[in-house]
Amino acid sequence: MILPDSILGVLGGGQLGRMFTVAARSMGYRVWVLDPDPHSPAGALADRHLKAEYRDESALSEMGGNCAAVTTEFENVPAETLEFLEARVPVRPGARAVAIARDRIKEKTFIRDQGLATAPFFAIRKLDDLKAACQQLRMPALLKTARLGYDGKGQVLINSLEQAQQGFQQLGETPCVLEEKVALELELSVILARSVNGETAVFPIGENRHVNGILDTTCVPARIDEAVAHRATEMAQALASAMDYRGVLAVEFFLADGSELMINEMAPRPHNSGHYTVDACITSQFDQQVRTLCGLPPGSTDLLSPVTMVNILGDLWASGTPHWERLFEHPQVKLHLYGKRHPRPGRKMGHYNCLAGETGQAIEIAEQVRLALGTANDA
Repeated sequence: MILPDSILGVLGGGQLGRMFTVAARSMGYRVWVLDPDPHSPAGALADRHLKAEYRDESALSEMGGNCAAVTTEFENVPAETLEFLEARVPVRPGARAVAIARDRIKEKTFIRDQGLATAPFFAIRKLDDLKAACQQLRMPALLKTARLGYDGKGQVLINSLEQAQQGFQQLGETPCVLEEKVALELELSVILARSVNGETAVFPIGENRHVNGILDTTCVPARIDEAVAHRATEMAQALASAMDYRGVLAVEFFLADGSELMINEMAPRPHNSGHYTVDACITSQFDQQVRTLCGLPPGSTDLLSPVTMVNILGDLWASGTPHWERLFEHPQVKLHLYGKRHPRPGRKMGHYNCLAGETGQAIEIAEQVRLALGTANDA
């Protein structure tokens, strides 16, 4: 076990790294952040900010020689970085799990190989792969880059072979997956923490709503049947067990036809849809990240209150500084800003959690605050 006053390292210095840093320092640990951005949100709160590239061997040697353990805040850390550190210090989650999660072809193939459902898909590595894929998939379909796509980026809606060929060229003819666009009823997420001993704690399932490919709200508890919740939890745990996963894992699901569950993707880290845990659960997803990194058992994931989480995007600053005083008029709302200097449309600047006695009340409060801040969304 790694105990307080030890130094923990995190690769990546965005909002997830920032919230990890807050949790770790609150628990008595010191934190080093490696991120090349001099204005890193996590670096601003860390004990030390190594302003270097992720392949910088000098910075990695410092981290490997001084940190008791290292984690990541995003899955696109170079493979050689994780391998370099794993030879010197515990890294959780490990390079194998991160490699699976950062490549959609590997990820979806791995999920399918475990006997777990996904939307029908084909790997597209060259232009010639598209003809057979389009013949066997029902349209419409989505063409997604295998790497680096997030928040709706790196994907094209496809209705024909011709569109697929054009989309593949538009995406730079980089490896992709082509998958059927599911007529879904709900999008759900399961977030769990798995210890070095395989002990697993699962958070209450989140019901997610996306707008323009970006997560807008997460409502907890999700408004789904108990049988669906049980099956989603089992599927997420099976995936974590198959990878011998150590850390916090998020698994996103599509729900179709009332009960058909398909895994959309996974993230080897805390997740945007788990931000509600900071205020509404006994243990937050970031507390769990610290615990699993340090070889400690996961904490309780009991829900203290129904909650709705709302993302705050840079669009809110279009007319100047937001009227935060209107948010603070609601005593059941908790604001979390990420310390980013430059708001841009679509950029995640923060979130707020609305707690209430029941899910419907939490949703109502969330929309009241949205309207008060001038961010009503018609989508």
